[in-house]
Amino acid sequence: MANGPTVLIVDAPGNRLVDHVDETGWPLVPPTLLTIHRTSLRDEQSRQIVCKLDGEWVADLLYGHTRTCEIAPGRHTLRLHNTLIWKTLIFDAAPGSHMHVTVWNRAWFGYYVMMFFLGAAPLGLGVAPGIPVGADIAVPTLLHQQ
Repeated sequence: MANGPTVLIVDAPGNRLVDHVDETGWPLVPPTLLTIHRTSLRDEQSRQIVCKLDGEWVADLLYGHTRTCEIAPGRHTLRLHNTLIWKTLIFDAAPGSHMHVTVWNRAWFGYYVMMFFLGAAPLGLGVAPGIPVGADIAVPTLLHQQ
C-alpha cells in the first residue's frame, strides 16, 4: 500500500441534475453530501475519531455514530485521527452526489496483552470508502478509487 493520501472521485448519478427545474427553468441541484460512518463491526469500540473537512472540524465520532453534512461540490480533504494515527482522504464530489466513508479504530496484534499488563495500548485507524455492512464495507457504484 502506497504512503500518502487516498484519492477518490465521486460522480453524480445519470441525468439527475437536468431532470429537475424550478418554475423559471433554473436547474434544481440537490445537495452534495458527505456521510462518515463509525458503525462497522471491525471497530474496537473505544476512543473517539476526530474528523476535519478542509481544515474545519466536522465531528468527534464515537462507536455507533454517523455524521452527515452538506458540502460544496469540488475537491475536498478529509483528515481523520484517533490522537495517534492520522489518515487523509482526498475526494472530488460532483454536484448532487453523496459520499460515504467508513472509519474504525483497529486493535493491533498484541493490543489485548498490552491492555492487560499496561492498562493502555495504541489503536490503529481504518478508513474505507463505502457504507458498513457488518464487518464488510459495501462500496457504492458512485465511488471510483484511483
